[in-house]
Order: sequence, then structure tokens, then C-alpha cells
Amino acid sequence: MNIRPTRFRKKPVEIVAMRVINPVDSIETVLRWIRREGGTAYLHLNCGDGESHLLIRTLEGDMIAALGDYVIRGVQGEFYPCKPDIFEATYELAEGGEAA
Repeated sequence: MNIRPTRFRKKPVEIVAMRVINPVDSIETVLRWIRREGGTAYLHLNCGDGESHLLIRTLEGDMIAALGDYVIRGVQGEFYPCKPDIFEATYELAEGGEAA
């Protein structure tokens, strides 16, 4: 059997995401959204570097969503952070925009 790298294309799926913009309003709004939708996350204020972030329980373990990051709710209802450059290269605004 000859195993080689094979090209794949990501299936078009819609996700819901929010961006952590500031250390007060948006970070708390994102935290409430995660918890309301059944996810687990914790707010860490003024950590060692003086910055605040969210600690999100993901399928792969705990991950940090820092200021500027997007938090995505995936197709199975899971939550995970995504850096802005990766998010903007991977996703575009869906028709209709806001989630219900």
C-alpha cells in the first residue's frame, strides 16, 4: 500500500462565533453565551501578564481565549477559541448574519 499526502477541502458548514474585544463587556458576554449554551468556561481577570482571558473547556482540553480571539461554537455544540488571522482566513459572514 502506497500512502501519500492527499488534498482535502473543508466542507461548507455554518458555525456561530463571538469575538472577545475588550476585557470587561465582551469577555463577560462571551462567557455568559458559552455557559448558556451548555459549555464550560472561566473568566481569569488580570492574570500574571496583567491581561484577562477566558479558559474554555474543549474536547481537546482547556484552551485560552485572549483578547482579540474568536470563540466558536462548532457543529456539535462544542466551544473553542480561534486566533483572528485563522478565523478570517477560514470563515466569512453567513447570509442572515446574526444567530437566533
